[in-house]
Amino acid sequence: MRPEDLRSGETTSMPKLKVAFVLARSFTLSAFALFVDTLRLASDEFDRSGRVLADWQVLGSTRHLITSSCGIQVAPTSDFVDPSRFDYIVVVGGLLSIERPVDQETIAFLKKASAQKVPLIGLCTGTFILADAGLMGSHQTCVSWLHAKTYRERFPGLSVRSDRLFNLDRHRGSCAGGSSAADMAALLVRRSISREAERNALEVLQIEKARSPGDIQPRRPLHKKHEDDRVRAVMITMEQHMEDGISIPALATSVGLSRRQLERVFLEKTGMSPAQAYTRVRMERAKSLLANSKMPMIEIALDVGFENASHFTRTFKRIFGTTPSAIRAMH
Repeated sequence: MRPEDLRSGETTSMPKLKVAFVLARSFTLSAFALFVDTLRLASDEFDRSGRVLADWQVLGSTRHLITSSCGIQVAPTSDFVDPSRFDYIVVVGGLLSIERPVDQETIAFLKKASAQKVPLIGLCTGTFILADAGLMGSHQTCVSWLHAKTYRERFPGLSVRSDRLFNLDRHRGSCAGGSSAADMAALLVRRSISREAERNALEVLQIEKARSPGDIQPRRPLHKKHEDDRVRAVMITMEQHMEDGISIPALATSVGLSRRQLERVFLEKTGMSPAQAYTRVRMERAKSLLANSKMPMIEIALDVGFENASHFTRTFKRIFGTTPSAIRAMH
């Protein structure tokens, strides 16, 4: 569908899935490209790129080129139009160091879409833009482990997790970015078009199978790699809550287990209780900071959740058999 057709509604056969993209300044090109190419390949057969079953537009307050974080520029294909013309609006974020990644006209458009109950998806750090606009309240957000701490600091009242690849929560979606953009787009294709369309897109993209919202972000926890997804997810969550802490019951709930069930799983898979594993994760982080930073000892202790240096030192020596000072002296 051409942009002019989109504005006038002059089309003979409407695609089953219509997606609008809003690109932030210094957006992540790979996440955007994987998402839109999944739609493109699902929309037609044999890689013909026809907009038969899906349509997509890049919306903007101007037609000026938008520069991605890698320097490649993309031009909007349409002005802001009625948000209800789309099934989803995907906000593609990028570098968090950029001030005002989108303008006020864009924020107003997103708020209008929210008022019309059009689902909004934050791709990569697009969730930060939605949260800044006040559009993520009461919705759980999925972000990359790389950005989880920053998200909690900037939006302390909002729910966030960094162990999953993506999440769809009522009228909001969020995605960690990277290759998981294709996984999330594949789910939308499967829901709105068909499994056959999803399979066609994934085969051309050389993706054997789309991952689900329940799959874990491919990052090894600081302590060690574990095959059990529940253990991996909990240990990643532990890493993201070193300074502020998170209770064992809350960790169990995050993976759908009771506290007793979580304790049994940890003892079976790691030989430790969840509390012992939490301490180990904190100490591994502290050991890394001692070796690779010049942070004062007390700051490292506070960073991994200890209130004073003496308690931190005793725990560190019990775990590693040596003191934090000795580790620092070795590097």
